[in-house]
Amino acid sequence: MSYDDAMKALSNDALKFVKDGFVIGLGSGRAATTLVNSLSSLIKVKNYNIRGVSTSLQIKIIAEKKGIPLVEADQIDHIDVVFDGADQIDSQRYIIKGGGGALLRENILFSLANKIVVMADESKFVKNFTRTVPVEVHPLARNSVINAIKKLGGKTELRSLDRGYPFFTENGNIILDCNFGVIKSPKVLSQKIKQIPGVMESGIFVRKPDIIYRAMTGGKFEII
Repeated sequence: MSYDDAMKALSNDALKFVKDGFVIGLGSGRAATTLVNSLSSLIKVKNYNIRGVSTSLQIKIIAEKKGIPLVEADQIDHIDVVFDGADQIDSQRYIIKGGGGALLRENILFSLANKIVVMADESKFVKNFTRTVPVEVHPLARNSVINAIKKLGGKTELRSLDRGYPFFTENGNIILDCNFGVIKSPKVLSQKIKQIPGVMESGIFVRKPDIIYRAMTGGKFEII
């Protein structure tokens, strides 16, 4: 039994938060992909009228293949529940996202959500954030944002593809992965980052999840 088995089990359990007629936010990454598979089965078995809102082309293609009807975020005024993963979760229940580059769209869905359910394996849980913070930046503001991040005590690295080409988000922006060391006040740091002109979004999500699933070895999970 592996983390994948635990993810499948918790995804099936998380479907208890889904009701007929719901608008569902579909996050990005492994956890969201597993949830989409479970959601597709639920729709077929119970004949639910569900609409999904995707955060990336990757999850959009998977949802389309599974027959989940999709709408765009600007076509709705709320999302009943968002299911998403996390790159890191601290002891205050703040999360870092953006490893896949979809942080802006994911944060938009969080802002529209009545309920947020986050799913992650136990390696993602830490006392204080220690990983780099993805920051989505307009290309024209690259140098000015780098300088501003330095003033906040961060070291930046432009996210690149295998051959050294810059990584661009689906919104046409770049990602700066910013190392701040151990982060003990994530909300304050995120607010400072988002005040920098040219920053589109910070990977520190200050809206805390309502439900957090922790996948463990042996195919088990817990809700915290």
